[in-house]
Amino acid sequence: MVKKTIIINALDNVAVALTDLKKGEAYEGVTLIEDITKGHKFALRAIKAGENVIKYGNPIAHATQDIKAGEHVHTHNVKTNLKGELEYTYHKVETGLKPVKKRTVMVYPRANGDVGIRNELWVIPTVGCVNGQAKLIVETFRQKYGEEGFDGVFTYTHPYGCSQLGEDHERTKLILQKMVRHPNAGGVLVLGLGCENNQMSAFKESLGKVDEARVKFLVCQESDDEISDGVELLRQIAQTVKGDKRVERDISCLKVGLKCGGSDGLSGITANPLVGRFSDYIVAAGGTTVLSEVPEMFGAEQLLMNRAKDRKTFEKVVKLINEFKEYFIRNGQEVYENPSPGNKAGGITTLEDKSLGCTQKSGSGPVEDVVFDDGFVTSKGLNLLNGPGNDMCAVTNIAAAGCHLVLFTTGRGTPFGGFVPTVKIATNSDLAAKKANWIDFNAGAVLESDFDTQLEKLIDLVVDIAGGKKTKNELNHTKEIAIFKTGVTL
Repeated sequence: MVKKTIIINALDNVAVALTDLKKGEAYEGVTLIEDITKGHKFALRAIKAGENVIKYGNPIAHATQDIKAGEHVHTHNVKTNLKGELEYTYHKVETGLKPVKKRTVMVYPRANGDVGIRNELWVIPTVGCVNGQAKLIVETFRQKYGEEGFDGVFTYTHPYGCSQLGEDHERTKLILQKMVRHPNAGGVLVLGLGCENNQMSAFKESLGKVDEARVKFLVCQESDDEISDGVELLRQIAQTVKGDKRVERDISCLKVGLKCGGSDGLSGITANPLVGRFSDYIVAAGGTTVLSEVPEMFGAEQLLMNRAKDRKTFEKVVKLINEFKEYFIRNGQEVYENPSPGNKAGGITTLEDKSLGCTQKSGSGPVEDVVFDDGFVTSKGLNLLNGPGNDMCAVTNIAAAGCHLVLFTTGRGTPFGGFVPTVKIATNSDLAAKKANWIDFNAGAVLESDFDTQLEKLIDLVVDIAGGKKTKNELNHTKEIAIFKTGVTL
């Protein structure tokens, strides 16, 4: 029999509807006094005004009025407990993961010891002014030479690279340089204009030494025919890339990003906990996972801090959280202005509600390291990464930090994909059926079976994708980047 409601933690004073429920029906020993939409909460007992609403075993809000048993609990009768910056203390929680059976994956070895799960040709513009030329170079190359012998040729356009100052200019340059070095790229053509702030000479100097057979540069203002020259440079790169072959490696070679977008009331019950179990599996197998979306840690950050492997790492997590809060305050914005309208429609009430569900993706393992804007992920295990919650920016940041693919959970659905395979995991079976052209995996199935069964299926899927199976975003050609911007544009 399919469950219709769930109490996530024994301490909770609310339950969540797993399907639409009708007034007068009885669940969890309570008779509903109004209809409850799937993903939304109802009170398990009377909750007095000012009393905390408990979900996931933690407060997610306080009641703004008396709430009766069986009543809908949502934005109309509760309010967040969060405010301003907080003082944090380190209460280390010992986190031990069970040994797991390791798997192998078929990947492309790289000269620096890393591996790639794709062997693609990329054209990366240093400035938005040459986006059109980048697209023409790719289209002309495809028409003239095809894509046989490698995994495709793509360009990743953006509107930046000029008229930016300070931190924004550096972030643009760093993101693009990280992409040049990404192991999923067998070869890269870096395309500049010539007069932009993001000058090719400075770009090359700070990029450092590269394999000149795989990475080439072209400045359009210095070329009589940049399309012809760009196609020829891609042809030269392709000759090298075509020689790359997949080899078998332990699954611990993978770096996997963890992301959610368009969340609903089931995100923290099905998809995010499933991805958390996957994170624990990869970490136990010796691999790497990366959790970002810093604003969606607000309200659950102390739980992550307590999992820091040592005090130095704890202090990095505090820095990560407080600097992002300072960014909000510096721009005159409410730190806790979250969740989105779509989140609320799906049953997420406050930022604590969202964050406690969001951080389920991190599993239960220790936080090994924190990565800031200028870094790559180098530590095995669970890492936290600086960056916003915005889907496109977050996936770009996660991939640029070195992740081979991103597990992306969603309760509302989105077709977006980043420049690495972006695995869409539905929180509910209705979405998975309705948007089969977007969704790669249905985590809603845990409600009909169990987490262990679905975890094995998710591991199988990741192994297949690492070995070359295309995700829906790849099949739909939705591969984009978005560079996080905070400052002034001239």
